[in-house]
Amino acid sequence: MSRIYQAGTLNTAALTVPDLYVQIAQPQSLILSGASSSGLGIVGTAGWGPVGMPVPVGTMGDYRASFAGKQGLATDAGVAVDIALRQGANNFRVVRVTDGTDRAAKGLLNGVTLEAVYTGSAGNLIVLTLTEMAAGFALVVSHPVLGAFHYSGKNWSELSASLLADGLSLVRIALPDTVPALAAGSVTLSGGADGGIPATEAFIGQDALPRSGMYALRGQGCAVAVLHGVTDYSCFTTQAAFGLSEGIYMIAAGPAGEAIMDAVSKKMSSGLDSYAVKLMFGDWVWWSDDANGLMLVSSQAFAAGILAALSPERSSLNKPLYGVVGSQKAGLGGGSATYSVADLSVLFEAGLDVICNPAPGGAYWAVRCGHNSSSNAAVNGDHYTRLTNYLASSLAAGMGAYVGSVINDSLFGDIRATLLGFLSSLLSQGILGVTNGTLPYAVICDGSNNLPARIAAGYVQADVQVQYQGINEKFIVNLQGGTSVNVTVASGSV
Repeated sequence: MSRIYQAGTLNTAALTVPDLYVQIAQPQSLILSGASSSGLGIVGTAGWGPVGMPVPVGTMGDYRASFAGKQGLATDAGVAVDIALRQGANNFRVVRVTDGTDRAAKGLLNGVTLEAVYTGSAGNLIVLTLTEMAAGFALVVSHPVLGAFHYSGKNWSELSASLLADGLSLVRIALPDTVPALAAGSVTLSGGADGGIPATEAFIGQDALPRSGMYALRGQGCAVAVLHGVTDYSCFTTQAAFGLSEGIYMIAAGPAGEAIMDAVSKKMSSGLDSYAVKLMFGDWVWWSDDANGLMLVSSQAFAAGILAALSPERSSLNKPLYGVVGSQKAGLGGGSATYSVADLSVLFEAGLDVICNPAPGGAYWAVRCGHNSSSNAAVNGDHYTRLTNYLASSLAAGMGAYVGSVINDSLFGDIRATLLGFLSSLLSQGILGVTNGTLPYAVICDGSNNLPARIAAGYVQADVQVQYQGINEKFIVNLQGGTSVNVTVASGSV
């Protein structure tokens, strides 16, 4: 009698009975998908929402549904999301931080305490209305931004159970030992507070479970991240270590109004010299917010937003930024040459970048250098950080399937095919490019770099070389003009 097995479940070396054995093999895939390079992590303050938990956001509507709107603070996560959206970013992980003095809004209705599920001042706008119906009571919980929610029950216990069963509920009920009868009424919660501006330590957070602050972004697929409004130079090396461990490009900034030489001195003293951190000079920019009016904000969200919107091989250099109405150095008028060549040289040589107007391409606001904070010219471009992290993340996400396979020439071939196919797809997308007719990548995985002693110990090695495309930073056009110039052209060219 014939037998059917899934491939790998039949021990073909131990068969004793003559028969037909059919093994069903799953289609083999040698395709490696690229990791996301558009994820932007934002750690900041808010007036509502979970604390220390990364929340996916794609639009301002998503943000309002989770965090109840923006606040007029330099550390506000909603302002950062709005700015980055304007630059083309659309994939966020938002982590709310507080200083620990935040409180949840509360109210008393019929002798029963009702409390907002999250801390923050937004809870003070929650209105609860209890009305009697033929079959019991209806409870309406409403908020001008978070929306209205309807519940029903014959007593407080049933209403409490309905609220607990709703994952989007805005309030919870604290039932007393003696539960009173329901009666029609209404209450507006009060006493909710955001607390003060959190210290740097709150933005950094803790790496132990449950993670908080910056460390809550671990494993969230972020390619770029900001601790919005944090200007403490002492934490930049900590951000660099996190960025290196997670493959995240951290965007930091100095305090508002800092002087050029002061910024250079502080950067050197901090010990920051890493391709994992892009440090923006503390010339903050003016942003016209639709909820808070004119605001002076850090340049972090502008730089982070444009980087998250760009393909990983590209630089932030000379890309138009949207929503900037001025800067501290240029004033609200803007549009003037606020930085001399000497100023920019000092900043760029020290590993700081800046947003200013004009840009090389015209009279618009743009990131002026496109470098990270590293002093190594081989790795100090935005494109190096972004593309290196993208390649590493893609390989880490897809090549693990080969662990546990039998080591032989077939395995070597499959590994090479997967890696070469992935790199070839990057070439077709323009993420990699051919220069002088030479392929920009090579893969070695065979007996030449996998010796028998290493194979016997369970090691397999694949050596991958990838040549990145350069960024045109210093464009030189040689012009020779005059009546005495002898111009030679090809025949028939005019």
